[in-house]
Amino acid sequence: MDRNERVSDTAEVVREVERKYEAAEGVDLPDFTGVTKGLRVGAGETVELDAVYYDTADLVLAGHGVTLRRRVGGSDAGWHLKLPAGADARDEVRAAATPDGAAVPAQLALRVRALTRGAALEPIVRLRTVREVSLARRGDEDRVLAEIARDAVTAQVLGETAPGTSFWSEVEVELVEGGPKLLDALDARLAKGGWRRSDAPSKLAHALAEAGHTPAGRAPDRSPATAGGLALAYVREQIDAITAYDPRVRLDEEDAVHRMRVATRRLRSALRVFSRVFDQGRARPLGAELKWLAGELGTARDHEVLAARLRARIDELPTESVLGPVVARLTSWDARERTDARARVLTELDGARYFALLTALDAFVADPPFTREAAKPARKPAAKAVHRTDRRLAKRARTALAADPGRDRDRALHEARKAAKRVRYAGEATRPAFGKPAKRLAKHAKDLQNLLGAHQDSVQTRRALRRLAIAANAAGESAFTWGLLYGREEAEAERLERQFPYHWDDFAGRRHGISA
Repeated sequence: MDRNERVSDTAEVVREVERKYEAAEGVDLPDFTGVTKGLRVGAGETVELDAVYYDTADLVLAGHGVTLRRRVGGSDAGWHLKLPAGADARDEVRAAATPDGAAVPAQLALRVRALTRGAALEPIVRLRTVREVSLARRGDEDRVLAEIARDAVTAQVLGETAPGTSFWSEVEVELVEGGPKLLDALDARLAKGGWRRSDAPSKLAHALAEAGHTPAGRAPDRSPATAGGLALAYVREQIDAITAYDPRVRLDEEDAVHRMRVATRRLRSALRVFSRVFDQGRARPLGAELKWLAGELGTARDHEVLAARLRARIDELPTESVLGPVVARLTSWDARERTDARARVLTELDGARYFALLTALDAFVADPPFTREAAKPARKPAAKAVHRTDRRLAKRARTALAADPGRDRDRALHEARKAAKRVRYAGEATRPAFGKPAKRLAKHAKDLQNLLGAHQDSVQTRRALRRLAIAANAAGESAFTWGLLYGREEAEAERLERQFPYHWDDFAGRRHGISA
């Protein structure tokens, strides 16, 4: 399949909430009578499950708490990709069964591409499970509140000279229609009966541990009380967002490009805001690569915004002002530009440069290049970082206010917008240290950024309108409507320029209360 081809996402996504338990050999399940009022637990079916788990050679999925398997048997036979979704919860993405030996379905492989980064997905473990299911219901109701499964598991590690085999028993309690209180009540009864929460988050993790395989896990969080911990927490949050939105971009989900681009920009901004906390020998090259990635995503995102704005502007016009095949020309231009932009984004997301950036980001958070400033209590370094971004914004705002109308002012207002965005991100990043003052700063900076962003949208729209008018004229079509729209955008930009001094005075006059 061409990597630029859109993959049809026919996978089903199910939120799974469950807990796993283990006990000494010979311990039976307790009697669940009276766990909650009216609860009855009856025997269900016994099924045999045969699952082959897939991962890279260095077990990168397992290291991130992700499991990918092809399972035979049970009511949901097929492919299952399980992604962490909070305490006791995982999102299970299901795809149809395929013949033994078939490749991992594309819609699942794409969802972990940011983790595998071009590495092959291979069979690593085979699990055979005999499952005895009990169903928890309330009174005479037929609906199932929870499933209690007792599993006898045989695990075989694949691909080794002498494959290891291990055996164990465990219990899984999975909510179906019940709530967390039921899960806690069942938990208490199991604990009283000699069952304890399993240390392994999954059967795969248990099998790998039995075979002596320890995937490289996520580096532990640092205390946000220090400047380094505060900065690292925000950096890690943005890296997680990039990898979370990566599959959504590949699957062409709405707004995914925008959100991934925002996370990229936030991360780049954080590395600059906390320039005194991170050694710039490692941070600066990352910033350059993040700028590149944001630019690649920006091509697609900017076109999305532009096309939507042009459609809205045309819809606002009276019918008699729309002369010639205006909508048809816009539609064909949009389709061509959108296709080209998407192909470019997908090519870059499958490229060595992007994968190298993700690897470098992993290394950055695993071994942060902290300076001596990082060990200090968070408030003072964080306040200094915020004030630096504030001074930068003030300088650029003054430049914009003094600039001559036209390209110079457009450029200066765009630079002020980028500075306002950095102040906003600085407020977001330092909120754990300053609370409401940082929240207010981020909000007011966002308001200023939105005004300047609307102006920049007008600049970009006028450029596109000029190109569309030239193309229409060359094709013998009327360019009247494009010119009319250009004039309206010009008037909108002038209105925003008149508003900017008042918005800036309002922002500059506020005292946000951020200090060491």
